[in-house]
Amino acid sequence: MAVTLRDVARAADVSIATASRALAGSSLTNHATQRHVIQVAAALGYRTNTFARALKTKRSRLIGLTVHNLENASFQVLASVVQTRMQALGYQVILSISADNPEQERDIFKTLVDHSVDGLIAVPNGANGANGAQLLAMEHADIPVICAVRRVEGATLESVLAGDLDGAYAGTKHLLDLGHRRIGLIVGMSDTTSGKERLAGYKRAMQEAGLPIDPALIQAGRYAPETGVVAANALLSMPTPPSALFVANHESSLGVLRVVSERGLLIPDDLSLLFYEDSPWFEWQRPAISVVDSGAAEMANLAVDRLVQRLSGVANSGREYRVGSRLIQRASCRAFESH
Repeated sequence: MAVTLRDVARAADVSIATASRALAGSSLTNHATQRHVIQVAAALGYRTNTFARALKTKRSRLIGLTVHNLENASFQVLASVVQTRMQALGYQVILSISADNPEQERDIFKTLVDHSVDGLIAVPNGANGANGAQLLAMEHADIPVICAVRRVEGATLESVLAGDLDGAYAGTKHLLDLGHRRIGLIVGMSDTTSGKERLAGYKRAMQEAGLPIDPALIQAGRYAPETGVVAANALLSMPTPPSALFVANHESSLGVLRVVSERGLLIPDDLSLLFYEDSPWFEWQRPAISVVDSGAAEMANLAVDRLVQRLSGVANSGREYRVGSRLIQRASCRAFESH
């Protein structure tokens, strides 16, 4: 026979009401009791009747999370943090991949609404006028929405973003301080928050150094390894190639490394390499890759904090929160020596 809530309460030596609150993640139950009840329920094989609970509480205990892909290390961190923290609060997370496709993203939002999610953390698509309206409609239907990594232009949605302009500025200035003057930039699309702001940070650092902005040194494209292959080949085939590459399009990093290997270039002797958004394997690469870290874990935790506040009844402030980026120097950049 199926294990009931009464069985869990009896085994945990608590009342049925306490067991119910503990399994629902209620703040009225202290952490020790909640942990004890959850452990007992797991040992007994108890499964919550989520459908019945949703009918009773008008809450599904489901949270939506949308990202573009799972190749991006920051999205992996976001998914891990959201899953771990929301599950500890008694929620289940529905993870959806939009593939940076507006139509696919629109279908995902509709499905999440159909499943009566209690809230949503979304990395929105850059070209999402109609989809932005969908997110606002969710807000008006009392489904809190927190945007992460990218904002929806012109929409009053709470957003948790990286300090991309400052991060790209710091990364470019680091290469300039090492004596590099021809710095190739591989960046994302200009209709995305990160693509636009990282390009602006690069330009600001170059202009402050009194250097002209050479459009030929800037390669923008989709967030994919293929972008890195095309962009790196274009930059390194120039009559006077750059002495440093700043790869501010994270997904293209693998493609850049492939081109570097195929051309037989030594890092950093022949070319300095700086990546944006850290990944565990960048440190294991030889030489270890210097990066501008966008603070993915801090961004993810702040997004969850804001969603939990919204779920507790706090009104949408429409505020934009920023997490600082930081330069991590490893072994892939060296001082430029002109010949």
